[in-house]
Amino acid sequence: MDLFRNKYRINSTRLAAWDYSSNGFYFVTICTKNKEPHFGTIHNTSHPGNETQNLASLQATDIGMIASQYWTEIPVHFPFVELDEFIIMPDHLHGILLFNKNEQSTWQPNKAGPQTQNLASVIRGFKAGVKKYGTMNNLDFKWQPRYYDRVIRNSNELERIRKYISDNPGNWLSEQGNLENLYR
Repeated sequence: MDLFRNKYRINSTRLAAWDYSSNGFYFVTICTKNKEPHFGTIHNTSHPGNETQNLASLQATDIGMIASQYWTEIPVHFPFVELDEFIIMPDHLHGILLFNKNEQSTWQPNKAGPQTQNLASVIRGFKAGVKKYGTMNNLDFKWQPRYYDRVIRNSNELERIRKYISDNPGNWLSEQGNLENLYR
């Protein structure tokens, strides 16, 4: 950790030279505060005799359904964003966003200060909407202050992350007994 104005601060996890408003695929993970399972619970929906196919899914709470709905509405507020694979889990969500700005021709490195039309503004808008719903409905809901992102660099990585997201509910069930892996 570095000092800023004689106070410790957490270093940014963002890719320093990357333009987060540029076209490309972004893998995002957003967690609830203290990883509280506000969004629901994972249940195994496999049928007897078909144990080879893991069909775990989220039984969503009200705020879980809102998080899912608001995620699918991101392109309404940010028309340059296309949704790819995503999943709502009990205490977090994973999603892939594609930025597709036809008119973009300039590149700017990541910078501090007011930001619009970039990954941070998209995530900020999503998190604010879900939090506002929770507040208006007297739900004790809070987000973790930060989020994790990864710039997806090639098609193999994109496919691997899509599989990770789709397998996440089944992995959640198998990891429940293994606390070291609980929040991967």
